[in-house]
Amino acid sequence: MSNKMNYRIGQIVPSSNTTMETEIPAILRARELVAPERFTFHSSRMRMKHVTKEELSKMDGDSDRCALELSDARVDVLGYACLVAIMSMGRGYHRVSEERLHLRTVENGGPAPVVTSAGALVDGLHAIGAKKVSLLAPYMKPLTALVIDYIESEGIEVVDSISLEIPDNLEVGRQDPRAPIEITKKLNTNGVDAVVASACVQMPSLASIQAIEDRVGLPVVSSSVATTYMMLKRLGLDTSVPGFGSLLSGKY
Repeated sequence: MSNKMNYRIGQIVPSSNTTMETEIPAILRARELVAPERFTFHSSRMRMKHVTKEELSKMDGDSDRCALELSDARVDVLGYACLVAIMSMGRGYHRVSEERLHLRTVENGGPAPVVTSAGALVDGLHAIGAKKVSLLAPYMKPLTALVIDYIESEGIEVVDSISLEIPDNLEVGRQDPRAPIEITKKLNTNGVDAVVASACVQMPSLASIQAIEDRVGLPVVSSSVATTYMMLKRLGLDTSVPGFGSLLSGKY
């Protein structure tokens, strides 16, 4: 475990994202109430307004610049906060992205581990032993299909899904963070090992995680919860943050 007490959290975010810069700090501020480490938050933005495959691909090309900018600030960990951008680039792309962006930080003299929200969701589900999941996403159905294919290519079956079909990224960020509590009641959770309350870094869900988990009696995760979990793992820190579901229970 690390002996450091102060950490700089870097995030690469789409320019229209308004959620990851609120949910990840909210989780880590809650952690500060029960643990000694302290965190500051730093972001660099990639231009993106509409969640389409073409715009996501163009945006991803900007991630190298963002990694360089954040490594200028000597962040301790760097998060790529756009799940569908990574997953729409092809199976396993999170590994390619994480390696490339880490190399940018090394070349810039500020080496930092890189976590993608796409890789974090997969790794978080593997950590809790999930083989079958049901998920909620705000995307148009073709993009949700890409996300499902990506998750299933990593050995996790998606039993059921709901697509809210909201193309405007700002509108996704305006959704009620407690809405997933009701929406996920429509998901088929028979035989699944976990529920993904938000397979999108922009769709707010943090206020719903524990409530859904308490109702279904299964682990419930989201993109922001999984990303925070993997950031803490990369930093060598304890992953216990009460109130945000099983993945942040400290068991994993």
